[in-house]
Amino acid sequence: MIDQPILVIGATGKTGSRVAAKLDARGLLVRRGARRSDTPFDWEDQSTWAPILTGVSKAYVTYFPDLAFPGAIEKLEAFAKVALETGLEHIVLLSGRGEHFASMGEEVIRNSGLGFTIVRSAWFAQNFSEGYLRDPILGGVLPMPGGGIAEPIIDIDDIADVVVAALTEDGHLGERYEVTGPRLMTFAEMAGVLTTTIGRPIQHVPITFEDFHANVAASGNTFVADVFTAIARETLDGRNAYTADGVERALGRKPRDFAEFAQTAMAAGAWPNAA
Repeated sequence: MIDQPILVIGATGKTGSRVAAKLDARGLLVRRGARRSDTPFDWEDQSTWAPILTGVSKAYVTYFPDLAFPGAIEKLEAFAKVALETGLEHIVLLSGRGEHFASMGEEVIRNSGLGFTIVRSAWFAQNFSEGYLRDPILGGVLPMPGGGIAEPIIDIDDIADVVVAALTEDGHLGERYEVTGPRLMTFAEMAGVLTTTIGRPIQHVPITFEDFHANVAASGNTFVADVFTAIARETLDGRNAYTADGVERALGRKPRDFAEFAQTAMAAGAWPNAA
């Protein structure tokens, strides 16, 4: 029986919003952590940390925009100390596969004195339907660097299910779940699935990392583009070209296939005007 609210840091983000909604659906109390929440939370304002942590024993934590951002590891370490002081018992941290700074963040949490579960994730399928790749897909192209590198891209709903299980069930403390989709796919193969699902040609366009940087900068800002491009350079080199069993270990089922994600996203109106 969980009688305290569960804290979701990053409750307006891709994974956090889903985790919060799934907890709501179970009738559990959820404390949403975001800049405009009832109890505001801001990674840049340490005075907001203790108030939102007080009175909760479990928390899901994502660092926005990414653990690779300058100062992120130091802030995560400081946050963990405040969490320990305020009585948090179990933290579930979202991490990234093959990322140096994400691994550093994992070690911060492992050594924090808190009970923990690490969810180390592959690239998000939802980047195609609600992220920086949605607009290019609406235009009929999937521009990505990395050549023919294959990735086991994951549906974020699987990540959310793993997080909710870790927060609400026994047996997940101390675990690191490396979560991926069920198969390796090149970006050209993903474009093929999108073509079939959307019913219009979607062409994979191999681009340089410099072009990737320009595309991300156009939809956000240069600083964000700097970090995301550094992550792409680091991870799109084949190091993550394998599937992992984190979803199956945590949930007892296979992860959703990219084709199922695409069908669900299409039915939800993700690409209404694809060229």
